[in-house]
Amino acid sequence: MTDILPPTQLYLISPLDVTGDFPQRLERALDAGPGLVTAFQFRVKGIDQHEAAALAEPLQAICAARDVAFIVNDDIGLAKRLGADGVHLGQGDGDPQEAREELGREAQIGVTCHASRHLALEAGEAGADYVAFGAFFPSTTKETEHRAELDLLEWWSEMVELPSVAIGGITPENCRPLVDAGADFLAVSGAVWNGDEVAAIKAFAEQIAAA
Repeated sequence: MTDILPPTQLYLISPLDVTGDFPQRLERALDAGPGLVTAFQFRVKGIDQHEAAALAEPLQAICAARDVAFIVNDDIGLAKRLGADGVHLGQGDGDPQEAREELGREAQIGVTCHASRHLALEAGEAGADYVAFGAFFPSTTKETEHRAELDLLEWWSEMVELPSVAIGGITPENCRPLVDAGADFLAVSGAVWNGDEVAAIKAFAEQIAAA
């Protein structure tokens, strides 16, 4: 066994429904690729913070046991309530500096930057720990109005030290060019949860290793 981490890792995003057997599915997914999945984003919509916290707690424990960062989508208040490892902010979801003040120095703060070098540089200056670019492919998980190109990842990886996350319709079949272009993380959701999560994680591992 080797402790060398792959050059690109997976950033796993939850489906909107995390009830039922989802905690068991998350365990299976994380255990299928030790060291490959480095972060899990808790993304639920349309429920109050109390209910969201109840759903998050078992998932947060699963992540903590495997040293996977637990990131809350779009909600600084919920991230603070849970003592989450960080928060991911869309362009309309708050400011990285505000998130840093609320969550502390150790929090991982990410910002959606669509296909914009300018937004990404601004996010970095505001103290973000990573920036997310996309969508690179059509997504079944989320409506995408912005389309990013590979040269954006290439430019970012050459010019800026801040890690990049590629997002949007990424599958084992299409991820190789993103790895080659320098993406530090691949954000994946539907490609994992819409089928057999174990097979999907192993397929991603094979493609990343081969890139």
